[in-house]
Amino acid sequence: MSKTQTFVIVGAGLAGAKAAEALRKEGFDGRILLIGSEDASPYNRPPLSKGYLRGERARATILVSQEEFYSENDIELLLSTRVTALSADPAQLETDSGRILKYDRLLLATGARPRTLKVAGGNLAGIHYLRTVADADRLRERIQSATRLAVVGAGWIGSEVAASARQMGIDVVLLHPRATPLEKVLGPEVGGVFRTLHAEHGVELRPHTRIESFVGNSTVEGVRTTTGEVIPADLVLAGIGVEPRTELAERAGLRVGDGIVVDERLRTGDPAIFAAGDVASAWHPIYNRRLRVEHWANAIYQGATAARNMLGHDEVYDRVPNFFSDQYDLSIEYLGHSGESDGMAFRGDPASRTFLAFWLQDGRVVAGMNCGFRRVHDPIEALIRSRRRVSTEELADPEIPLEQIAEGRRHDQASTALR
Repeated sequence: MSKTQTFVIVGAGLAGAKAAEALRKEGFDGRILLIGSEDASPYNRPPLSKGYLRGERARATILVSQEEFYSENDIELLLSTRVTALSADPAQLETDSGRILKYDRLLLATGARPRTLKVAGGNLAGIHYLRTVADADRLRERIQSATRLAVVGAGWIGSEVAASARQMGIDVVLLHPRATPLEKVLGPEVGGVFRTLHAEHGVELRPHTRIESFVGNSTVEGVRTTTGEVIPADLVLAGIGVEPRTELAERAGLRVGDGIVVDERLRTGDPAIFAAGDVASAWHPIYNRRLRVEHWANAIYQGATAARNMLGHDEVYDRVPNFFSDQYDLSIEYLGHSGESDGMAFRGDPASRTFLAFWLQDGRVVAGMNCGFRRVHDPIEALIRSRRRVSTEELADPEIPLEQIAEGRRHDQASTALR
């Protein structure tokens, strides 16, 4: 029967590509259409702010699969194609060329778009956003000829681009509204680690700074702050977050709210329509709330889970979110979701850049970050999954193995710490 079915995936990013791959791995022999608005085969986005931006990685190395994979697996890859309309009844969609495509199952993996700075001068040449490989190509070219880059926003994209730009030899000023980079996500203590790191590499840090406008004639020449100061810059990268692409879901009458609302099996209110990746606001059994996760690993695993459930499986998506970031010579791994955490604990000294950080809510570990330790991914995840109340003293004590804390075993004698 599956040979007569058509499964359509809207969004040819990582989640969509992994879903198509999983459908074939699971034995689906019907028609698969993978539709993408870009002219590039599916690729990984994390290198766009790091190795690819710096010119250290070729485009072929960031592809999800080599281009021949799609033809070899009979996956119809429709690039440079936008879906303009979606109907749940009848089950069909329309592309920007007027083509009507019917589906038996549909996966919305439409991703997100960068938020834009809605201030005077925001349309001047030289103001960039980073989301696509084409964006990275343009930004790299401009960095090579510009004198000074102003990065507006010190989240992950802003911080990683600032680091890459310094490594490429350009002067960088990092403007953000809080006291430290990444403070909104990591808090001031861990944010302070990145503040010092950037300062050591010559980034000019401008905390507590908000943008009023950009100045220049046809090309940006500076950033005017709300205090009236004009900070010179002939290139700007705005990294102020993203917003999920929910338009198609809204037109089809699906429920949205900071993304397309899906259950723990990534199903929308329509049994034939699923959502995955950056656009999915999915119920997470561990956190007992909806999460919309914008990270690489989430796209991989949600895409595959959605594919299996499109085939009739009953698989709950309960993976603990995790991601990596590399800035200069510092690498971190973050697991979980700090969300509404109300406490923190550290194992090791953040100033040494060899430490573990834990975020707690009601005495339970909800997130953990590893900087410089080995073999701690699994025990940190076990701590989060256990939902066990723990003390900050236990978490901070290097003599108590994390596995022991997760299992709730008493610490009766000194144990060798994980290194």
